[in-house]
Amino acid sequence: MKEYNRKAAVEYAQKWALSANPKYYHYGKDGGDCTNFVSQCLLAGGAVMNYDKYYGWFYIDANNHSPSWTDVKYIERFLLRENGKGIKAKLASLDQLEEGDLIQLRQNPTRFNHTLIISKIERGRIFVCAHTNDALDRPLDDYKFLEYKCLKILGIEE
Repeated sequence: MKEYNRKAAVEYAQKWALSANPKYYHYGKDGGDCTNFVSQCLLAGGAVMNYDKYYGWFYIDANNHSPSWTDVKYIERFLLRENGKGIKAKLASLDQLEEGDLIQLRQNPTRFNHTLIISKIERGRIFVCAHTNDALDRPLDDYKFLEYKCLKILGIEE
């Protein structure tokens, strides 16, 4: 398994947190851009695309991408799968996370709806970058949510 470049992923997140990389469509008016943004960060960290039409993780253009590239539920499903090419993660506790790992929030009663990337950790306090409600190094404890899920990036299967 290839190592995930956490530093590169975080640098990308901080560079594009408050604007959109013109290489990618911005889904802000189509339900939210958070998972699209996090997918771009993972790619910058060395993740490889998996072009499986149903179970992969890829972006070709605004209308040709996997559900896991843009949807909170499906990126989690992709990252936690057991087999196949691409970036992998495991569920973890908050204190096991590092810069470059992901947090998903459930801000409504029915489903998890927001994906964030950890941009820094200072004295145990977690800061994140995100799109939809754009955030650069925003403290996690500033968010209102009912539940969170921690996704620890393990590496990349090529």
